[in-house]
Amino acid sequence: MQIENQVQPSDPEHIKQMMEPGPGGPIFMINLLKFKDKAEYDDGRATDLSGRDAYMLYGNAVSRIIEHFGGRVVFMADVTFLSLGKMDELWDEVAIATYPERGDMVRMSMSPEWQAAAVHRTAGLKGQLNIETVIPDFAKESPWAKALLG
Repeated sequence: MQIENQVQPSDPEHIKQMMEPGPGGPIFMINLLKFKDKAEYDDGRATDLSGRDAYMLYGNAVSRIIEHFGGRVVFMADVTFLSLGKMDELWDEVAIATYPERGDMVRMSMSPEWQAAAVHRTAGLKGQLNIETVIPDFAKESPWAKALLG
């Protein structure tokens, strides 16, 4: 298995697939985050922010923006240990956000508000994996799924 952290999607075919309707919602987007030691802004501005601090500026803004698109952040935690498997380097943080459907996430990421906040995301991230998930039909009646689905 090859894993490649990215900050922005780069493959045109992958971007095209993201624009497709996707599975019936809601979707839960798992974000595996790796931060830069020091934030680096594309416009060259001087900063004393760490990558994590810059990303938190983005995260605080997105936690408000996401609600306008029917979404919400449901989980965020630091990665502390890999209990199974092997990898060269752990991610720093895991965050999970939910959206009514994939298109809501895509529309959010094209909004002027998100674009303005995303400068901090780019400055702070060394790389990221975003994994779209859905609760399978057979599990939707379970207590944990009902709690997530509201």
